Amino acid sequence: MKRKNYSSATIRGKLRVCRMLSACRPLRKHVPHTVPLRLSNLKMMAARYSSVYIKPDIGSYGIGIYKLTCLPRGYELFSTRKRKQNRQTFLSLAEVISHINMRQKGCRMIIQQAIKLGQLAGRPYDIRSMIQRKPRESWVCTGIMAKIGVRNRIVTNVYQGASLHTYSSLLKQRGLSEEARSSHIAYVTRKSLEISRFLSTRQKGMHELGIDFAMDRNNRLWILEVNSNHPQFHPLKNVDPPAYRRMMSFARSYGRRTAH
Repeated sequence: MKRKNYSSATIRGKLRVCRMLSACRPLRKHVPHTVPLRLSNLKMMAARYSSVYIKPDIGSYGIGIYKLTCLPRGYELFSTRKRKQNRQTFLSLAEVISHINMRQKGCRMIIQQAIKLGQLAGRPYDIRSMIQRKPRESWVCTGIMAKIGVRNRIVTNVYQGASLHTYSSLLKQRGLSEEARSSHIAYVTRKSLEISRFLSTRQKGMHELGIDFAMDRNNRLWILEVNSNHPQFHPLKNVDPPAYRRMMSFARSYGRRTAH
């Protein structure tokens, strides 16, 4: 992950962010159930949900992420390592946690309720909203994009092979009318601004957030991750040039010189 060398404060840790957002009544319903990784928590989460994600509390590029699914006898564990996806089976959760701890030495991990992502032609997608503000100004949603993952992959990260689109174009491919597309975009924008305004009351000095959302198959919006540590937007240079230029304009105002 690129080291930040400009003025914009950071909230570190997915679990910390989830706990903050869960304390906000209007946002609580959008936060997946998230707990620290330990055997007792893994047993509780596996009993409650058919699938869960196990991921680094601080991480990027979709690396070191696991998806655990309960089988009639045992458990199926998919994992990402570099750009590859692996599958293994285990008879017990103790074996699962031992395996993960051995591979993720020294890395604090969390367990999160798995969300059944919306799909486009059998490919799962999630939504990235970029929220920025110039010093002493209000938050602005400078762009919304969609990451369409590879079929049967457990992550929808560009590093892991996902393709990037504008959110509007994805909604159009789904067959939504212009009015419905505008409504979806307005809703994601509104929630993005609610998140940024709330979190900035907990951490002063933030100027940018990259918020990952999932729209599940019942059209419920979930907050997957809030990245305040150098969220990247360089792929938008070719996908949505106006949004890219708008993001760079905001970024330069607080000292950021690169979209990487």
